[in-house]
Amino acid sequence: MQEEKKMNLSNMPELKLGIVAVSRDCFPMSLSENRRKAVVEAYKKNFNGEIYECQTVVESETDMLKAAKELREAGCNAQVVYLGNFGPETEETMLVKVFHGPSMVVAAAEEGDLVQGRGDAYCGMLNASYNLKLRNLKAYIPEYPVGTAEEVAEMIHEFAPIARALVAVRNLKIISFGPRPTNFLACNAPIKRLYDLGVEIEENSELDLFEAFNKHADDPRIPDVVKEMEAELGKGNMKPEILPKLAQYEITLLDWVEAHKGCRKYVTLTTKCWPAFQTQFGFVPCYVNSRLTDRGIPVSCEVDIWGTLSEYIGTVISQDTVTLLDINNTVPAHIYDNDIKGHYNYDQKETFMGFHCGNTAASKLTACSMKYQMIMARTLPEEVTQGTLEGDIVPGEITFYRLQSTADCKLRAYIAQGEVLPVATQSFGGIGIFAIPEMGRFYRHVLVEKNYPHHGAVAFGHFGKALYEVFKYLGVEVEEINYNQPKGTLYPTENPFA
Repeated sequence: MQEEKKMNLSNMPELKLGIVAVSRDCFPMSLSENRRKAVVEAYKKNFNGEIYECQTVVESETDMLKAAKELREAGCNAQVVYLGNFGPETEETMLVKVFHGPSMVVAAAEEGDLVQGRGDAYCGMLNASYNLKLRNLKAYIPEYPVGTAEEVAEMIHEFAPIARALVAVRNLKIISFGPRPTNFLACNAPIKRLYDLGVEIEENSELDLFEAFNKHADDPRIPDVVKEMEAELGKGNMKPEILPKLAQYEITLLDWVEAHKGCRKYVTLTTKCWPAFQTQFGFVPCYVNSRLTDRGIPVSCEVDIWGTLSEYIGTVISQDTVTLLDINNTVPAHIYDNDIKGHYNYDQKETFMGFHCGNTAASKLTACSMKYQMIMARTLPEEVTQGTLEGDIVPGEITFYRLQSTADCKLRAYIAQGEVLPVATQSFGGIGIFAIPEMGRFYRHVLVEKNYPHHGAVAFGHFGKALYEVFKYLGVEVEEINYNQPKGTLYPTENPFA
């Protein structure tokens, strides 16, 4: 994570993990108990991790209810079901059923004594997985779910961001303003699958937002917010005269969030940001959107409801700022030939430019300028297009991803890991030159073939492993979690003779 002070951690869960050991009655209970203690010790030592150690070892259904009560009273919102030996298949899976948050199931590897000290958790894991499916229960099971205390501690460490994201989604409200812009059918957002995920949505008109904005005229907090903006922008403050209006708008959004989150703990936003927004508000909201996103409250452009949900998941997993970009344009030959070819191991089709008007946070730009939005100024007076944030995106590892509902309410997602190259874009907006292995094939056989919209969320780092598990836990069929296939592995629709 970059500077924690910039990330509003109050808009995402504080994870409280609990671990429960289970034991089959024909195996020594002490084996599960002692192995659990070793896992907790390793987790605290190796990862400085906090985890509640449930004192009840589950052997019976009565034990299961007692353990569940312990976890609840301890405030746990995610649990690790630990097979210290073979384990009771009914009780351990019922523990997953009655628990109110995400569950991980993992098993102990053998140690020294293979007579009185043998636990057979390797075998018990098979029964656990069978019974989870039988009861139609979801649990996170690591790639190799059997290990020593140190290995299980590492698995718990990997589970933590997954669990945090799942808890976050189940307690999320998305607040939208306005319908999607005209001719932006790609931002269509069937809400049925949002409810299936546990997400609430509050849909408002742009008029509701405009009314609230006008009520914040002369708000006494405006000067302080302007000072914050001036400090952040520095020499990039090209339009200082617009800052009071932007500050007024920021306060309006934050007040709306507090007044409307209701029974939900966390909030994201999405707005119809053109063209009437400019003519009525007198500015573009990009810079404000970037500032809220930088604080852990993603604001997506163009009423992209699934876009803001995607951003939020990445924010919670990475504990860092994300952005939402158009998968926008090819890299011209002269830039590729002069600045990429021979310097980086990508062909031209593996590169592209990710762009949006100005919603990428200043912390994720190499340098920034707050100015007018050039594309909008082609059809609108320039003076109402002020407030966009421009600059090249910081180089480094990225994950490009999106969770999406199709028009017929099928969940679908993609994940592609790559990087932003340290190459000047020679362009405008919030923009970067992205490189993803086998991007050309991914573009054709995933993005085009699977009918994804033009927006993709960007997390700054490689988080594909966690995202994949989150999407799977949320109910996306594994066949619908797409990724960039390596060279030599064909997509189902890829012509083998091409």
